Amino acid sequence: MTEQYYTADPTCASAPVPCQYGYRGHTLRCVTDAGVFSKGELDQGTRLLLDALPDLSGDILDLGCGWGAIGVALAKANPEARVVMADVNHRALALAKDNAARNGVTAECLASDGMAALADRAFRAVVTNPPIRAGKQVIYHMFADIARQLTPDGALYLVIRKQQGAESCVKYLKTLYAQVEKLDKSAGFWVLRASGALPKEDTKDEIQRGVL
Repeated sequence: MTEQYYTADPTCASAPVPCQYGYRGHTLRCVTDAGVFSKGELDQGTRLLLDALPDLSGDILDLGCGWGAIGVALAKANPEARVVMADVNHRALALAKDNAARNGVTAECLASDGMAALADRAFRAVVTNPPIRAGKQVIYHMFADIARQLTPDGALYLVIRKQQGAESCVKYLKTLYAQVEKLDKSAGFWVLRASGALPKEDTKDEIQRGVL
């Protein structure tokens, strides 16, 4: 079975590659690596997600941060924000930490399988390019966990390819959040904002029944 970028400890050989990208007037220089999503470049989905985001403040979580593309950019553009970058992939976390320092920003880097290590935290914004290949059950449970850990004025921001289930994702998000908006629909991607978390105890049965 091919090793995926959401593996906790990639066994593929490290092969660092630099990456440079711009965000809101800042030039960001990062290092990427094998075994971590989007080696050597800022992927198109993340680019669209970043471009669609409003100004953010307070506690912000970059969930599934990879080498830190989102978290580093947000910390640079929103210096008063408190940014957390979380990932299950330890190689990714090491990169994210180094890339934050490389770009002169402060961010907490935390090993977490989804929201598991963040259960006692509340965030005003959670931003993610979710690991679609991990499967619907994985990412949908992640979205449900996020809903329980947003501040009352908080929101989830995510990007997903239309062909990889954007329409069913919107349908599911509407069972968790009072408002689900499309911020952008470009190049086959949907950028979504979900806010107003609804009371929800368990979504496992709905997923298994194929409702979602």
